[in-house]
Amino acid sequence: MGVTTNLKQLTRRYMKNNDCYKAGRKIKPKGIMVHSTATPGVMAASWFSRWNRSYKKGEINRQVCIHAFLDDKEVWQYLPWDHRGWHAGGAANNTHIGFEICEPAGFSYSGATMVGYDVQKHEEYFRKAWKNAVELCVMLCLKYDLTEKDIIGHSEGHQKGIASNHADVGHWLPKHGESMDTFRLAVKEALQKEGGDNLQPVAIKVGDVVKIKESTSRYYPGGPRIPNWVKDTYHKVTQIKSGGNLVIRGGKSCVLLGKKVDKNSKEESKGIMTWADIDGLTNLSARPKEDKASKGSGKKLYRVQAGAFSKKENADKLLKRLKSAGFDAYIRRD
Repeated sequence: MGVTTNLKQLTRRYMKNNDCYKAGRKIKPKGIMVHSTATPGVMAASWFSRWNRSYKKGEINRQVCIHAFLDDKEVWQYLPWDHRGWHAGGAANNTHIGFEICEPAGFSYSGATMVGYDVQKHEEYFRKAWKNAVELCVMLCLKYDLTEKDIIGHSEGHQKGIASNHADVGHWLPKHGESMDTFRLAVKEALQKEGGDNLQPVAIKVGDVVKIKESTSRYYPGGPRIPNWVKDTYHKVTQIKSGGNLVIRGGKSCVLLGKKVDKNSKEESKGIMTWADIDGLTNLSARPKEDKASKGSGKKLYRVQAGAFSKKENADKLLKRLKSAGFDAYIRRD
């Protein structure tokens, strides 16, 4: 049986028979790589029986394993997030969490080209799978202190020289008026709603809500180790001074973590009442950064094109999302 995690549609079931899992190598995730399966109609849960096998024993003809598959309904995690996967065909295996977006049935492939793909018919499936992919990336960004800038597609990984030569997902997203740029933008917007993106480095105050960074292993240098369950919730700062002075533990300025704050419901409950190093915390009460234009500075400006579309409604849609994210965007027709 799979074990459901705190991402509602995510179920965990590790591929323990796969040689990749058995290798047991760990990574410190520095990015996320997005793939798509190029196997129309095979959904996320079905990949367990396909890949939970040993190449060494001749049970499968590929040395391959990835952290997760997702479709329009579910996300299935098949490797621990910090386990070195076999998905990139290059150095990104050492740094990136990888997941596959399953593709709907009803078309075929000729090389890397989708043949008979009906955009209108598959739009609903695509949007639901897109939403699950965004939500998975948000969860992973918050867990490993990443941002949307740390997310790439497999084809982008090849361009960077850290992945094999595959077309995904750049061959599919544009059919629905999207790209890896708009995907990263969607993740950025979702992170801003979660309070986990572009936070200003402000002083922590009593009453602020914080989360412990994934890279933080002890409450303060030389202090107790932090249990995993403590990282799976947020905490409210109860105290920043003792006897009128800042509190120093292990040579680091610390604050007292009081009540726990549920990540989803935001309900408060009895807390851990532990002093923690400020540098090991992310302040979720901080304000998003504002982009400042260099008006009147006389500096040369470099403009970035976010996309090109054959349909105006797709361009209008991206323009609206860019403006809502704070970019000074406009449409130019060539």
